Amino acid sequence: MSHPHAADPPPRTSGGARPDWTRRRNFDRSPLLVFYEITKACDLVCLHCRACAQAKADPDEMTTADSMTFIDQLARFPEPPLLIFTGGDPLKRADLFDLIRHAGSAGIQTAITPSPTPLVTAEAIRELKEAGISRMAVSIDGADAETHDKLRGVAGSFAMTHRIMDDARAAGLPIQVNTTLTPDTYGQLEAIADMLEPHGIALWSLFLIIPVGRASEKMRLDGERYEKAFERLWDISREHSFMVKTTEGMHYRRYVLQKRKESGKAEPMKMSARGWEGGLPGVNDGRGILFVSHAGLIHPSGFLPLTCGMVPFNDVVDVYQNSPIFRRLRDADSFSGKCGVCEYRHVCGGSRARTFAVTGDPFASEPDCVHIPRAWDEAHGAPAGVE
Repeated sequence: MSHPHAADPPPRTSGGARPDWTRRRNFDRSPLLVFYEITKACDLVCLHCRACAQAKADPDEMTTADSMTFIDQLARFPEPPLLIFTGGDPLKRADLFDLIRHAGSAGIQTAITPSPTPLVTAEAIRELKEAGISRMAVSIDGADAETHDKLRGVAGSFAMTHRIMDDARAAGLPIQVNTTLTPDTYGQLEAIADMLEPHGIALWSLFLIIPVGRASEKMRLDGERYEKAFERLWDISREHSFMVKTTEGMHYRRYVLQKRKESGKAEPMKMSARGWEGGLPGVNDGRGILFVSHAGLIHPSGFLPLTCGMVPFNDVVDVYQNSPIFRRLRDADSFSGKCGVCEYRHVCGGSRARTFAVTGDPFASEPDCVHIPRAWDEAHGAPAGVE
């Protein structure tokens, strides 16, 4: 399974035809990242698969023509997004390279999250780069083959992923590594980071489990353990050459801000040539993010399965800008519980996907955050529970 939210935009500081990813955007008008699940077909059986990927392609997959129409729509955003081809395994789709080239001709920058299978040869990686792919994201879910392969459901996946990283580096294609934060990987964070350092990766992203698809509740950590993980990630980010961020762990940004304030640094978030420290402020499900399923269903993210439209019957620009669900997801002041009054709500906002998966309400409080906002404390007294 490839991973939504898996390939973040490479920072660009030079002026040119392509977007400058280092600057903040108007997320009310344009998303930063668009994930296109071009197929559900995949040869892996990952325990945490959001997509419930399957061996064969779904007959309802969007056609090549509809996919190209969708890509053309993306070019009409005021600030065109980064388009991430995900799945399933994108390389299982025969027209993948045609879609990549079409995106390039439309002025859309692309990234990809392939599954670690024999399809990802050194030649395929070179062809992906030549077609226009700007970054590849792979998953490493353990410091050893036993831990990783257990989660991925296929023996040899760990070794295959390392080979893919080496081939991508040889081809000059930047690599992002995604790791799912589970009880198994929680104790291996430092070991995984040390293992990744020699590979020259651009970014390490830790995914906090959303109980959707095959992912079960037992794979989640509680809020206190996430907080301890944040402390360790903060230390790791200071010791390694790559950036560290979280996916569906928006409250790590809150932690980063708190640590910066403790150190007496006035600026709210640090931007370097490597990217935004802790992740781009404010990006959340439906806010800077848009997801289109293999069948054309438009969702705020791959982990928040609220259908707001369908390609090709609805214009994706109109859905993102005007859908009532998208609009409210971008309004952190409208959230209920402690998230709605949190002093960090415009930088963090809590995972709307996890909130929906756990409570059934995408606008409620983040269930895995232990922070008590000042306004909540003053109104309700400590300790405050999660709604």
